[in-house]
Amino acid sequence: MRTVPRGVLLREVGLAALPLLLSFSLLTLSALPAFHAIQVGRGRQGFYSYQGLVQDIQAYRIALMDHQASPQDRREAYQRALSSTRTPGQFVALREIETFGDARLNHINQLMGTNTLQSVGQAAQEASLLNAQTNSYLSSVASRNVQALGVMRLALLGTAVLTGFLSMALIGRALWLWRAERERQLRRDARQREALSMASHELRRPLQKLLLLSDLLRQVECPEERQQLLTQIEESAAQIASRADLSRLNDLYLDVTLKLACRDLRSALHGAGSGNTRVRVHLPDTPLTWLVDIDRVRQMVENLVENALKYTFGPVEVTLDMHDGQPRIRVRDFGEGVPVSLQERVFMPFERGPRGLVQGQGLGLSLVRRYARAHGGDVTLIKCPGGPGMVAIVTLGHPDSTLASTRL
Repeated sequence: MRTVPRGVLLREVGLAALPLLLSFSLLTLSALPAFHAIQVGRGRQGFYSYQGLVQDIQAYRIALMDHQASPQDRREAYQRALSSTRTPGQFVALREIETFGDARLNHINQLMGTNTLQSVGQAAQEASLLNAQTNSYLSSVASRNVQALGVMRLALLGTAVLTGFLSMALIGRALWLWRAERERQLRRDARQREALSMASHELRRPLQKLLLLSDLLRQVECPEERQQLLTQIEESAAQIASRADLSRLNDLYLDVTLKLACRDLRSALHGAGSGNTRVRVHLPDTPLTWLVDIDRVRQMVENLVENALKYTFGPVEVTLDMHDGQPRIRVRDFGEGVPVSLQERVFMPFERGPRGLVQGQGLGLSLVRRYARAHGGDVTLIKCPGGPGMVAIVTLGHPDSTLASTRL
């Protein structure tokens, strides 16, 4: 969890809690009318005060009409009736009930204050009307409650459907993110395998040369020859060091970050034919200086020469010259060549030519093209005009400064 950015963590927690928040909000809003209905139902006994008002006024009216009732009985009945009319707090939903008709508690109170047989009778009649209005109000509340419960039922169904779809969408999003992350991991693993394969491919030649030079060093006795072999061993060791930096495999073989310096390109081709009589190297008499990563140029030449030797039996010619103001390296063989349909395909990683004298990995030409393009140039294959064989032509341009570091 500590490696997850705070913003991403908050976003994912919010999305995970979204179905819960949505369900809570919808159910709360839809349950408010039903909750109100329950509260009204629980307070139904409060509406008995309207019926009690009618009974108290009727009891006082009967006491007034009864000649046998004592003044004390009439006084007590009157006080009970006044107590009901002058205590509006006991009447539930009085304002709403009064809107269902013309009966008013204040009017009943005024009639009771007059305290005549006629006014008491009118008060009893209006109290009965107010009680009837109470029944009408309760009927309307019951109707609204039924509607509220219906709305709540629909809200429950809608919430279930909506949260279900939302949960499915979030699950689908999680699966998509998992698949995307898995594909990114697979691509990273594939890049790492490709980088390691290229590193192994490029280390093979200097290691083989290093072993060969070591054997020769044991056999020679002349100090000059020993010194020459030691110099070549040091060069091979330097090549191994430059090609086997595990911390820079991506920069060396995939994304290709160059270490540029103005160098004489002839130095990259001097050793192209060492140890093999089939290779003939043609270099200009004067230095050909260019801004390059000389180790990468040397690797391009080695790969092209190795491919030519692997796929043909005859000689291999390596030529360095200037063409249209740019350095050009040509590696020609005298074999059958590569069909036009395969000339672009062989530059893809792990693609091989139609046949070879030695089994290969299909990485050399791919690496040559990456290095050539990193130098602002390219590599192409063409059929030799007027003769057998193929020519691999590497042109060097001006490297992109954003992909290189310059050494003076």
